[in-house]
Amino acid sequence: MGLEDSKILQKFINFGEKKAGSSTRGIYFGLFAAFGGFLYGYDTGTISGIMSMGYVKENFAHAENGYEFTAGESSLIVSILSVGTFFGALLATVPSDRIGRRWTLILSTLFVFNLGILLQTIATEQKLLIAGRAIAGFGVGLISSVIPLYISEVTPKWIRGAIISSYQWAITWGLFIAACVNKGVSNREDSGSYRIPIAIQFAWALILGIGMIFLPETPRFWVSKGNETKARESLKTIRNIPIDHPDLIDEYDDIKANFDFESQFGSTSWFQVFRNVNKQRQRLIMGILIQALQQLTGVNFIFYYGTQFFQKSGITNPFLIQLATNIVNVGMTVPGIVLTEIWGRRKLLITGSIVMAVSQLIIAIVGVASDSHSANQCLIAFTCIFIAGFAATWGPLAWTICAETYALNVRQKSIALCTASNWIWNWGIGYATPYMVDSGPGNADLGSKVFFIWGGCNVIGILFGYLMVYETKGLTLEQVDELYLKVPNARKSSSFVPTEHAFRDDVRHDSVSSDGKAELVEVDEASV
Repeated sequence: MGLEDSKILQKFINFGEKKAGSSTRGIYFGLFAAFGGFLYGYDTGTISGIMSMGYVKENFAHAENGYEFTAGESSLIVSILSVGTFFGALLATVPSDRIGRRWTLILSTLFVFNLGILLQTIATEQKLLIAGRAIAGFGVGLISSVIPLYISEVTPKWIRGAIISSYQWAITWGLFIAACVNKGVSNREDSGSYRIPIAIQFAWALILGIGMIFLPETPRFWVSKGNETKARESLKTIRNIPIDHPDLIDEYDDIKANFDFESQFGSTSWFQVFRNVNKQRQRLIMGILIQALQQLTGVNFIFYYGTQFFQKSGITNPFLIQLATNIVNVGMTVPGIVLTEIWGRRKLLITGSIVMAVSQLIIAIVGVASDSHSANQCLIAFTCIFIAGFAATWGPLAWTICAETYALNVRQKSIALCTASNWIWNWGIGYATPYMVDSGPGNADLGSKVFFIWGGCNVIGILFGYLMVYETKGLTLEQVDELYLKVPNARKSSSFVPTEHAFRDDVRHDSVSSDGKAELVEVDEASV
C-alpha cells in the first residue's frame, strides 16, 4: 500500500469523528477483543460433530443403549456448557468492576477456560467430559459478559455497532472452523476424533489471553474507579493524541460528567441496577428479553443438534450440510455488520424476525407434509435462508444493543444480567431439544414440527423490535443516556438529535421526583 493509499484509508477511518487523533487504534483494539467470540463459537460447534462420531459413541455411550447417546445424556453433555456460562456471566461483574475489563479477560481465558479444555481433552468417560465442559463454560461466560463491554468502551461511536457485531462474526467463524475440523476427523477411529478438535482450543485461548496483555484498560473503567490519571492515559493510548490535547480533555470531561450525573442516584450496586431511574428498569428488561429471544430464534437447534437432525431426516451427508450452514452463517454476518451503522438497529432487527419466521414456518409445514427427497432439499434451502436472516440481524444485534444501552455506573452488572439471560435460555433449549425432537418413551417426537415453535417466537420478535428497541446508531455511550432521558418510547427514538455535552452544559439535574425518576431542567447558559 502506497503513501497516498494510506492517507485515503486513514481519511475513511476518521470520517465519522470530528475530534483530533486517530480512530484506528480503537478499531484495532475492539476487533482484537472481538476474537473472544471465536472461543465460544468453536466450543459450541465442536460438540455437535463429536457426539455423532463412531469412536465417541463406542467409548462414551453405553452398550445397553446400543452405543447411542440417550436423550438425557445428549441434553446433559451439550447443555452443561451453558450452565457454566450462566454463572460465569453473572459473576463477571465482580472482577470486571474491581480489577478491570482487561484483566478479567486475561485470567478467564488463560486459566479458567484452559482448565476446562484440559479436562475435556484427557477425558475417557462422560463424567470428566461433563466437568470440563462446565468449567470451560464458566470461562466462556466470563468472556462473553466482558468483551461486548470492552469493545463498546474503546471504539469510536460511528463504528461501535459494527465492531461489537464483529464479536458475533467471530462466533460464526468459530462455528465454521469447528465444522471443518469435525469433518476432517470424522472418519478417525481413535481418540484423536475428539481430542484433536477439543485440544485445538488451547491455541485460541492463548491468542486472546496473551494479546489482551498488550491492550489498554478502558478509560470508562478508570473513571468509575475515580482514577483521572489512568483514564486520561487510556484515552491517550486509544486516541493517539497528547494527554493535554483539548479534544482528549473534552472527551474525558464528557465521560466524567455523565458518570457523576448517574452516580447522584446512588452507588454502583445491584439495587441501582433494578431502580427505574432514567428508564434503567425498562432498559434492563429490554436487554434481558433481546438475549432470550435471540436464543428462541432456534439457531442453536441447528448448531447443537443439526448434524443429528439432518441424519434423522434422511440426509445422507449431514456433516456436509452442517458445513454449508456454517458458511452461510459466516458470510451473511458481514452484511449485518455493515447495515448496523447504515440502516440502524431497529429496522434490521424487525426485518430479521420476518425472514426467520417465514423460513421456519415453511420448514415446519413442508416437514409435516412430506419426507421425500424434494422435501429434504426444501428443508436445507430454507434452513440456510433462516441462518442468513439470523446472521445478518439478531446474531450481532443482540450483543450490540446490550453493550451500548446502559449507564456507566450500572453497565457491567446490566450486561451481565443480559448475558446470563442468553445463557440460561441457551441451556434450556439445549437441554429440552432432544426430548422435544427425538422419538421414544417420554419424548415429544416433534421432528421438524419444532420449527413451528421457533417461527412463533420470531413473530414475537417482530413486535418486540418495534415496541421496545431504541435506535442508538451514531450516538456516544453518553448520548445514549440522554436518548433515554428525553425520548418517551422506542418508536420515536429514530428522530432523536443529541445535545453536545448534554451532562455538562445544556441540562442539569435539579431534583429527583417522588417516584425516583430524574427530572431535567433546561438551563440558560447565560444564567449559569
